[in-house]
Amino acid sequence: MQPARQVSNSKGEHGLSTEHRSRREQRGERRERESAPADHIEHVVKIYRVAKVVKGGRRFSFTAVVVVGDGKGRVGAALGKALEVPDAIRKGIEKAKKTMFQVPIVSTTIPHEVLGRTGAATVLLKPASLGTGIVAGGPVRAVMEAAGYQNVLTKCLGSNNATNVVWAALDGLRQLKTAETFAEMRGLEVAQIL
Repeated sequence: MQPARQVSNSKGEHGLSTEHRSRREQRGERRERESAPADHIEHVVKIYRVAKVVKGGRRFSFTAVVVVGDGKGRVGAALGKALEVPDAIRKGIEKAKKTMFQVPIVSTTIPHEVLGRTGAATVLLKPASLGTGIVAGGPVRAVMEAAGYQNVLTKCLGSNNATNVVWAALDGLRQLKTAETFAEMRGLEVAQIL
């Protein structure tokens, strides 16, 4: 009969080996970093499933329409394309952050009425009084919330395709100018314009 071998048990306080514990701690650190409060507002407006027909059948990929803003007057949107939905969303967020631009906010609303157009989609944006809130459908609401507006009236005219509506809303926001900007362009004082 052979003597019983001494098995060294390197298990820690939770019954996990030190190797497993270090892996879990690393994963925990990564999770904390991802769930840290972001300084950007991110909205996934729409996810499309695209089918490419190949010899063996259909090959599916995904396109995500993503809107990103800081809630303080900067907003951007982009399409992310990938074979998996999470990758498409991640790519869209990265691209949208690169395309962000500044928009004017005048006491929680837009400075004047404007029409944004892209393709067959037209979006009407109107200033609203305090307490109105954001009166908008899904795609336009995502853009307005990300930009940081709290009171605005909107209406989608023409096409209601989510992608084109987002681009039309952004086109409208790009056209916005404050009274100060108009005064500067015309070489006048703000009081003369108002």
